[in-house]
Amino acid sequence: MPVTWLAPLRGALALTGYTLNTLAIGLPLLAVALAKWLIPLHGWRMACGRLLNAMASTWIAVNNLNLRLLSPTCWRVEGLEGLDPRGWHLVVSNHQSWVDILVLQKVFHRRIPFLKFFLKQELIWVPVLGLAWWALDFPFMKRYSKARLARKPHLKGRDLAITRQACSKFRHIPVSIMNFVEGTRLSPEKQRGQASPYRHLLRPKTGGMAMVLAAMGEQLDRVVDVTIVYPQGAVNFWSMLCGRLREVIVRVKALPVPPDLVALREDEENLWQATREWLDQLWQQKDRAIAALMREAALGTEACTAPRPQPSAPPLESTGA
Repeated sequence: MPVTWLAPLRGALALTGYTLNTLAIGLPLLAVALAKWLIPLHGWRMACGRLLNAMASTWIAVNNLNLRLLSPTCWRVEGLEGLDPRGWHLVVSNHQSWVDILVLQKVFHRRIPFLKFFLKQELIWVPVLGLAWWALDFPFMKRYSKARLARKPHLKGRDLAITRQACSKFRHIPVSIMNFVEGTRLSPEKQRGQASPYRHLLRPKTGGMAMVLAAMGEQLDRVVDVTIVYPQGAVNFWSMLCGRLREVIVRVKALPVPPDLVALREDEENLWQATREWLDQLWQQKDRAIAALMREAALGTEACTAPRPQPSAPPLESTGA
């Protein structure tokens, strides 16, 4: 008779570990964030920014240790060679579960700069988290709907200006901008609702990537394309904590930043269209790759291994602006 309480016990222990780590790092992080906000001196904010990035990196390192000790997951990771922890990256990935974020943080820790997400401008007012995101230099952006632009044509281009201003702090700070270009997690209902032409993916959305290219395309070193596959099916966060995440496949491809898209950074309409076409081609390739990886996993043609040890890297410099 199976011992049914072992999985929830493992989950409770793992959740306790994540919670204690978040409290241990999060509360001091908020204190430093408040100090950064209260004293608007450039040198002071530089020092605070370096400390905040180091604290966030420590938080991820402890989470990774927790994941390794309490989640008996098989990892098959390829394509990490040649990534630069001091470069500027745009990371695009498929999205199936909130577990994807922990997977990405584990795979890329100390291999590329700390992952940062574009956030809606309104989220800066979220209690506690908004201050933490601001302190960690997460870029806040604002998008105007077509209907609002039709009513107020003078707002055209304002969202791009806001995005460029948000990205200006990255001119001298290596950064990885993370974009789940599908915009939401995969589900059969969502696939049917949008009539997705892909078997394993939703339709990619253009806006996020186009905004990044328009704001900082010339500064980006590469596009990092990530394909995440869960051969036994995606699990939710609690199932992962309980040890039910048996296997993860991650394939990473470092791609050149499309120069024809960067050249259109001042032409918003054509940039959006060209980015849509580029993403559609990438998504066709990704859909075929996921199908092939699922077949390989079903046949058991590859052994599961942990990701290779991560090389040591010097700490990233940050202006903390």
